[in-house]
Amino acid sequence: MNKKSLLLLTPALLPASMLAQQRYNIVYIMTDDHTAQMMSCYDDTHVSTPNLDRIAADGVKFVNSYVANSLSGPSRACMLTGKHSHKNGFTNNEHGVFDGSQQTMPKLMQQAGYQTALIGKWHLVSTPTGFDYWNIIPGQGDYYNPDFIQMDGSRTRESGYLTNIITDKAIDWLENKRDKEKPFILFLHHKACHRCWLPELKYLSEYEDKNFTLPENFYDNYEGRQAAAAQEMEVVRDMDMTYDVHLMDANVKTRLTDGYLSMIGRLSSAERAKYDQFYDSLAIDFRAKRLSGKALGEYKFQRYMRDYAKVLKSLDDNVGRTLDYLKKAGLLENTLVVYTSDQGFYMGEHGWFDKRFMYEESFSTPLVMRLPDGLKARGEIKEMVQNIDYAPTFLDIAGAEIPADIQGESLLPLLEGKHPKNWRKSLYYHFYEYPAEHMVKRHYGVRSSDGWKLIHFYDDIDAWELYDLNTDPKEMNNLYGKPGYEKVTKRMMKELRRLQKQYDDPIEK
Repeated sequence: MNKKSLLLLTPALLPASMLAQQRYNIVYIMTDDHTAQMMSCYDDTHVSTPNLDRIAADGVKFVNSYVANSLSGPSRACMLTGKHSHKNGFTNNEHGVFDGSQQTMPKLMQQAGYQTALIGKWHLVSTPTGFDYWNIIPGQGDYYNPDFIQMDGSRTRESGYLTNIITDKAIDWLENKRDKEKPFILFLHHKACHRCWLPELKYLSEYEDKNFTLPENFYDNYEGRQAAAAQEMEVVRDMDMTYDVHLMDANVKTRLTDGYLSMIGRLSSAERAKYDQFYDSLAIDFRAKRLSGKALGEYKFQRYMRDYAKVLKSLDDNVGRTLDYLKKAGLLENTLVVYTSDQGFYMGEHGWFDKRFMYEESFSTPLVMRLPDGLKARGEIKEMVQNIDYAPTFLDIAGAEIPADIQGESLLPLLEGKHPKNWRKSLYYHFYEYPAEHMVKRHYGVRSSDGWKLIHFYDDIDAWELYDLNTDPKEMNNLYGKPGYEKVTKRMMKELRRLQKQYDDPIEK
């Protein structure tokens, strides 16, 4: 029986052993706030990520990979449903609760005969549904000695560093808890590299001798970009010296000090002593410098970059552990390994940390896949893809029917080395969470494959922005309303309305 014939049969008609042999397993690794600038197969300026790069080297790297809503919970909901935020109902973290009763890709994978497991970060408030097994961290979770929620609702506290523990649990499920006669999809969701960036203790001194390159637009004045000027996510102005930079001052209490103390308070006395020894020495040196102005801002930037890179190093280690286990267990050649993040992140570009904006650094997200035998694509894939595409892709790989209401497109033809002539030429984006932390205005927009982007900021603001990414990749020059751009503005406005109608976004009405 050939593969095509096999996929035409329902899972119920096939012996489990045949399914396991003929249908690809999927390991979906998703991190939080990991950006392409900090992944060396995309950009080797700042760090080396050899294990993440292994995935791309044995498969494909998507160079035009984007999200539908650059925020953790909404992004996850888009991935799970294959639908934009207004369709899956989870538009923002502040007031959102994911409706687990709705159709989701894990449920459909179950119906297709797959085992489904979720380990790590969930961040959708409601209890996971559609999973044969799950073990999740509450909310954002903790890096040090974290709590986990079990399927029966009980909580346990685990000893160790979160990134290591999540990997341990994933390997344990693969080795000891799954039915090895059935194909599986494992959702391996890390907290890393989410704020605040608390390193594994063995890596406290890592990167301390490295001076990271300051982005050329770190001192952006936001001229002509009203919404960009109104945010509260600037490294210089808004980054908290205690919570984000980890430098305690007994005489200064910030609004985030208690939260920070709660997180590091989970360390044992011996662990805390090691932690304090490192950061207290930095704090003493910092106070002696008496920095202000640009010098203070650039000091905060270096501390931010170093701690982020330390958290990333542990993540890369654990991606390597996962790949090594799959190889040792004989699973690698029949398993699609996907690595992505819930969105990109600002590493000082525009002077920022965090995400939310439709600008490239946070709108885009890394996406690499190690392909199993039979999927022939290799190298870069340039077609525009979005996180609403993951659900139909996995269903397609499972041989399952893709429901008509799923808004994403299957990437399987691209993984087979094809380049469909009718592939999408634009992407739609919509961000809702305002007012909220970081105070980024609500906005929607369109990004075209030929390098144009149109954004509308709305609610308590009415501002449009137009960018030519071919000549202005850093999005510094808003062309909206300027002479000579009437034709392209009209074209992009028409495409924006077309996508709003296609995806049935009620804001268009």
